[in-house]
Amino acid sequence: MISGFLVKKGHMTSVYTEDGKRIAVTKCVASPLKVTQIKTTEKDGYNSIQVLFGSKKRKEFNLTSDQTPEIGASVTIDSVFTQNDLIDATGISKGRGFAGVVKRHGFKKQPLLGASNYVRHPGSIGAQTPGKVVKGKKMPGHMGNTTKTVSHLKIVSINPETNEVFISGSVPGSINSWVVLSKK
Repeated sequence: MISGFLVKKGHMTSVYTEDGKRIAVTKCVASPLKVTQIKTTEKDGYNSIQVLFGSKKRKEFNLTSDQTPEIGASVTIDSVFTQNDLIDATGISKGRGFAGVVKRHGFKKQPLLGASNYVRHPGSIGAQTPGKVVKGKKMPGHMGNTTKTVSHLKIVSINPETNEVFISGSVPGSINSWVVLSKK
């Protein structure tokens, strides 16, 4: 059908497998997507489908089979994924604002022996030879609010009656944020 699906992230919880193991899962709402446009190789140069979900902007997914839905048709999660499928989840991570090097990059704190107001500072930032701050240097700054992809997640269960899908592990983003699930 299509290569991915658009879901709304929910809360994390835990479920038990058949052999009694407890695993952490993220509950997502996967309402049906409405097909708004079909792109073909004759007209656009490639095959894909543009879909719409709620108030989210249109999202485009590649076609993976010869079955092409009509414009206005609904695509459900169970027609794209099945239980135990491996997926990648892409979302916008939570914004943390301005963060120092200890929180942002995991630097160690300075010793408490000297001045106590420099404990969480980065220390020396390099040699004198370049005469400038080297590009890519780990410094304090804006943390989070970037697009992140978590790979090799597994779909634990799909419930088409309630439009819920349980994904093993954590999915990037805050609650009620949009997440794109794509086939591995």
